[in-house]
Amino acid sequence: MLLSNLEIHKALDTGRLVIKPEPLPRTKDIGVKYCPYDTHTVDLRLGNELTIPKPGAYAYDFLAQGNIAELIAQSSKKHTLTEDRPFRLEPYKFVLAQTLETIELPIDKGPPYLAARIEGKSSRARCGLLVHFTAPTVHPEWKGQLTLEIINLGQTPFLLHSGMPIAQLLVEQVKGEIKSNQSQFQGQVTPEGL
Repeated sequence: MLLSNLEIHKALDTGRLVIKPEPLPRTKDIGVKYCPYDTHTVDLRLGNELTIPKPGAYAYDFLAQGNIAELIAQSSKKHTLTEDRPFRLEPYKFVLAQTLETIELPIDKGPPYLAARIEGKSSRARCGLLVHFTAPTVHPEWKGQLTLEIINLGQTPFLLHSGMPIAQLLVEQVKGEIKSNQSQFQGQVTPEGL
């Protein structure tokens, strides 16, 4: 069951969902032009670090021993977004990024547990920008920033700015008890998962 915007607010207030920094304002009152909460989603913003894969002779092999995050880091370059330095994502190019916000879905408060999904925004997709195109699930017990796989499938470049609304989080209730099983990327601090 997806949580409504008001239920998301309750989850934030009780600590069953933690978003830092918390998206504000919570409501679109008179004079407020932008509110990150829709009827059942909350917008997340683009962080300031991009990982840009470099072309090369290497191949990703998921059956090989080793850490995929380390391989991605070794075969990529970094770009730091600043207010006066956005990143120009050319057509058919791919980058990894992270949300500015850290998400936490603690399980120490007991059921009902929460999970979430991260999805792109339709306004970005209409321009050809895919923001998170696989593995959208944010599991109960997650704590960390969320990695975004971003590709420009449009015909024109897209400027990526730190802090721009880039994705949306849908929060849902998990039925029943769960057993702790942390993700390999738990607590990640880089887009590649380290």
